[in-house]
Amino acid sequence: MSSLPIDSLKPQFLRLLETSHLIVEAETGSGKSTRLPLWAAEKGRVLVIEPRRIACTSLAQFLAEQKQESVGQSVGYAIKLETCFDERTQVVFVTPGVALRWYAENQLADFETIIVDEFHERRWDTDLLVALMKETQAHRLVVTSATIEGQKLAEYIGAQRLHAEGRNFSVSVGCRALDSRQLPDIRNLDQRVKQEVESLLDIEGDILVFLPGRKEITQCLSALSSVDGVTTVPLHASVTDEQRNIALNQQAYKKIVLATNVAETSLTIPNIAAVIDSGLERRTEQRNGRTALSLKHISRASAKQRAGRAGRVMEGICIQLYGEHAALAAVTPPEMHRESLTEAMLAAASCGRSLKSLAFLEPLPSKSLVQANEILSSMGAVDSQGLATEHGKRIYPLPIDALYADLVTRMPSKALKEAMVDMTAVLATPANLSRRSNSEEQQEKLALEEPLGCDGQLAIGLLRGELFSGVNVDADVLKEARALSAQMREAFELPQLEVASRYRHSELVKAIAVLHPELIFVRREKRRDAMSNGNMEVTLGRESRFNVKNEAAIVLDTHSLPGRGVKQTLNLATFTLPIDLKVLVDLPVGEWQQGATIEEDGVHQVEMQLLYAGKVIAKRYEQAKGALAIGPMIDAVKSEKVMPGFAKLRHRQIEHWKIYVSLGLGEGNERDGSLTFDSWFREQLELLELEHIDELELFNEEDFPFEGIPYWEYDDFAADYPFELLLGDLNLDVDYHPSKKLVYVVHRDGLRKTYPKRWELPKWRGWRIQYKKASKIVDIK
Repeated sequence: MSSLPIDSLKPQFLRLLETSHLIVEAETGSGKSTRLPLWAAEKGRVLVIEPRRIACTSLAQFLAEQKQESVGQSVGYAIKLETCFDERTQVVFVTPGVALRWYAENQLADFETIIVDEFHERRWDTDLLVALMKETQAHRLVVTSATIEGQKLAEYIGAQRLHAEGRNFSVSVGCRALDSRQLPDIRNLDQRVKQEVESLLDIEGDILVFLPGRKEITQCLSALSSVDGVTTVPLHASVTDEQRNIALNQQAYKKIVLATNVAETSLTIPNIAAVIDSGLERRTEQRNGRTALSLKHISRASAKQRAGRAGRVMEGICIQLYGEHAALAAVTPPEMHRESLTEAMLAAASCGRSLKSLAFLEPLPSKSLVQANEILSSMGAVDSQGLATEHGKRIYPLPIDALYADLVTRMPSKALKEAMVDMTAVLATPANLSRRSNSEEQQEKLALEEPLGCDGQLAIGLLRGELFSGVNVDADVLKEARALSAQMREAFELPQLEVASRYRHSELVKAIAVLHPELIFVRREKRRDAMSNGNMEVTLGRESRFNVKNEAAIVLDTHSLPGRGVKQTLNLATFTLPIDLKVLVDLPVGEWQQGATIEEDGVHQVEMQLLYAGKVIAKRYEQAKGALAIGPMIDAVKSEKVMPGFAKLRHRQIEHWKIYVSLGLGEGNERDGSLTFDSWFREQLELLELEHIDELELFNEEDFPFEGIPYWEYDDFAADYPFELLLGDLNLDVDYHPSKKLVYVVHRDGLRKTYPKRWELPKWRGWRIQYKKASKIVDIK
């Protein structure tokens, strides 16, 4: 093997590993990911945890080739849906999800040393693994990082620090922006990338372009197809083996690698002389208790890592498609501090630990802990101690989010369970399964073939082999989704995909709504492209087929984009299933509220409205009796159909009592400040337990006394604190603010053009008096 910068650490590494945990600080390209596992294997079996699947398979392949072996002999890997190792394999590369599931099974008892690579990315699952191993102290732990503060981490896990330099050549950085403070921007990104690529074609070496996701990589592949003399290759989690080999190995021809941030630290790409940095990434964050994928600006630390990729083998250049002084965050926040903790809490609980009892590098947000506990408790997945229930242990091993796992597990029939499995398999696959044609003719045909406008029904149909007009399916994504479906069908002892059971769409959406009513979104009244569930608003994304005629939907997936403001976010609903408003009436959603009263032929009825997320989704009429009669009784009194003058008199008495109490002249209670005639009279009527509106005619105002200011004081107090003043040519309303000792005399009407005189007003000693007319306010002295 050729020498690498980290080789000088080997004697010290092996000596310290006998007695200590280790923190190895080394930049990407130093050799830490390929050397440390082989060194540690001299002391026993090694589990290497890499943040991404492509890193696991690529590193295992590289080391096997170096040892002139096949993958799976002494070096192997295990990722979602794919394993290549046996009990004799000494070094096994795994993703954090696999490592956590193995930990839940036997606390990784098959390994002596655990290496957590690229810890600086601060994924929630690697943070949790380190916290678990810190507590159990059952393994020798090696944590590697390119950027994180080594001393802080060493103190946290009680480790020795080792440091190795990387291979670095100088990198000149240029910015392409109209303003030095311009932030990274997604608009016209493919054309801007093409322009920079064409300007760099004469340099020695290859070009690496950092893009936020697969969608942008596909767009840039198309834009660069016309550039002669180069090969353009994608690099992300779902590339083929051939594409990966081209990207990760030096070729005889010039190539352009279009990569996500998988190329930032996890993988070393040879012969890179130039980097083009979009300054964007797709990052997870918490939205109303759930984790959503968002388009975000990268941090300064990430920008430095990306630029450094151009200086690994030669002097290089980095073109940043944003301003030199763009307001980027210093570092990317840890996932534990920006995501929902639901998955982390369920994982910890399944590993026999309460998440809130574990010690992390930084304390976890208390609000996120509470939200996660509420979500998992409502599912019945954790108990009062924060440990996994039988249901929690059943859903945790499934290779899907806890929400989807809960839905699959609790579907009421085999046919619906199959449908949910297939739909979830599509949702859990990172890339989009299909793209729809923009042709109106094709869209019309599709609407006839799948008239519901249901993303779920389309996804299930595609997975099961149905063909739809104008829908182009990605073969690689379909293969991955079908493999995931097959894995879950086997776990639940369901029929194979080829003999999938038929299901009813109406039964599926109702079952989902019953289990998780928070997934129900209804259209806004005025903004028809916006929908809400009462806690979160989403805008219908272009990817969704949601029909304009539909008023409600189950929203199973969202995507977030930066809004107009720095802190604004646009949440797009990308996967929806329409649900009939009539179905919601029988579900525990919304709140029935009493509306208007209708009298017909002497019979009073009240309109009851089912309100959900600010929208009336159903109405019904009921006879106004019992509790439903109270509202109409209050309306009858206020409209003076019954007991004329009573409502106005008691209203004045209540308002005078509030002033009286605020001046310290009487003892009230806490709710007196918000007391109104309606709330007071409602209490009186509830005590009487009247059944019908007509019964109110048996009473008069003396039957409803207001016990406020003593009767012998009331007239004098009312004279001192009137609510209206009639000054002949000027009529005023009076508004009191006792806490400020402020009185507003408000112009109502009259011929007078001048302000009222102080001598015309009550004494109001110690009060500030202001006259208001429209927007004008003046002091009266």
